[in-house]
Amino acid sequence: MKNIEFLVSNGVDIDSSLELFGDIKTYNDTLGEFIVSAREKLNKLANYKSSKDIANYAIYVHSLKSDAKYFGFKDLAQIALEHEEKSKAGDLFYVEDNFAALEDLVNKSINIASSYLSGDEASILDEKNKVENTNISSGEVYTTKAILVVDDSNIITNFVKRIFDQNYNVGMAKNGQEAIEIINSNKDNENISAILLDLNMPGVDGFAVLDFMEKNNLLNKMPVSIISGDSSKETIDKAFKYPIVDMLGKPFTQDDVKRIVEKTIMYKDII
Repeated sequence: MKNIEFLVSNGVDIDSSLELFGDIKTYNDTLGEFIVSAREKLNKLANYKSSKDIANYAIYVHSLKSDAKYFGFKDLAQIALEHEEKSKAGDLFYVEDNFAALEDLVNKSINIASSYLSGDEASILDEKNKVENTNISSGEVYTTKAILVVDDSNIITNFVKRIFDQNYNVGMAKNGQEAIEIINSNKDNENISAILLDLNMPGVDGFAVLDFMEKNNLLNKMPVSIISGDSSKETIDKAFKYPIVDMLGKPFTQDDVKRIVEKTIMYKDII
């Protein structure tokens, strides 16, 4: 199908999405990843709800909210925001009482995306394989110039790849522990030119990564910029207590990403 009017008629804010993706081809090429990622996150959210792990629930529903915003699924982004706020406040009763509504909107959004792709199962399976094969081996050592993206969303990493892949190896860590292992394995070389670091991740968060780098005097060697959906004054103030280069709020545009990565790489050249 791939008829934009179908998306618009189903409430998808395609105009805001194209500000991020740049053109409809890139949006189309990436939409299968949203389908795979949304299914994966919904399963994790259901498990965290059942185990009453409200902290990790908040992290994953935040990630779902960001993905929904990127692809223009406004209704899903809104209900995910409400779940994020309530789960951050520790309101497990709200989560349990309203999980079915969140689940329905996730499935509705997946169905819209799948119908738009007109059953392009090859594209969706390709994105599924990307998700399943993006686990970085513990302590991967880079042999060429690299940008390390530390974020639990494959969508962010692949977006950075589309911009910089011709000139840099773009690596990914899905959580803070993976990031620390990769950073530690590359501390004796000069190959990590920039790190884009999310703060809200399951398990070891971004601040723990900053702590590790500060204690090991690595923040000048591997300059860091923050990418985060948390724009509270408290978070911003805490982040800038470390010698980071800059901070970029989600959602962002392609130009925003290009600017902050180039600024972060340049920082290493001038210090």
